[in-house]
Amino acid sequence: MTLYHFGNCIALVYVPYYLTYKYSGLSEYGAFWKCIQAGGIYIFTQLVKMLALATFFPTADNVGQEGFDFFGEFLKYSIDLADLIGILVVLNGIPGKGHAKVLTAGIGWAGAEVILTRFLLLWVGARGAEFDWKYIQKSLESNISLVQHITTATLVWLWSRHDLKKGLVPVVIAMLLLTIYRPLLLDLLMSLLLAGPWSSLMIKAVTTLFMSGITLHIYAGLAQTIGIF
Repeated sequence: MTLYHFGNCIALVYVPYYLTYKYSGLSEYGAFWKCIQAGGIYIFTQLVKMLALATFFPTADNVGQEGFDFFGEFLKYSIDLADLIGILVVLNGIPGKGHAKVLTAGIGWAGAEVILTRFLLLWVGARGAEFDWKYIQKSLESNISLVQHITTATLVWLWSRHDLKKGLVPVVIAMLLLTIYRPLLLDLLMSLLLAGPWSSLMIKAVTTLFMSGITLHIYAGLAQTIGIF
């Protein structure tokens, strides 16, 4: 039974990534190695972020005694700007059309994250003696992260374009900033609403779909203008 539960969680996590890669047409571009390179840049970026956090935000012994420090958490999440720089580096290293670039960067980035953050968790936890819904929730959250990372890669690509309408530039920048501070805002919102695990998952899914819908609309408009469909 525990092995069956582990298999279900693994399928929920990794099958959507495989299907996205296969049916998005990336396999026809031979983009697998580029996805691996994106994963390598993801790992390097996370190491830089960990060093920055350890240097500028050392963990104090009295953490949790003074309540929620919004300003301190805001500064910590600001380090996630490194993710945008890393994705920009990945995009600049990928030749081809816009949709191939953003999908390769997004899937490679999300794939590296899900391998490093989910596999060990599921291997240790989902194979336990008792069934626990939290591993199903973590698996579903990985699918939300896939959509979010592709959205972020698309926003970075849009920001790097010189032919984007000037009126849309502030919108793209605002959404990029929102992707950085979104986890902080969601944590604050869910603590205020006293949301449970499933409610929190639903809120994350709705906000991600909302952001991805706006991003897709902007991307489709630009793609139609410059003829990259």
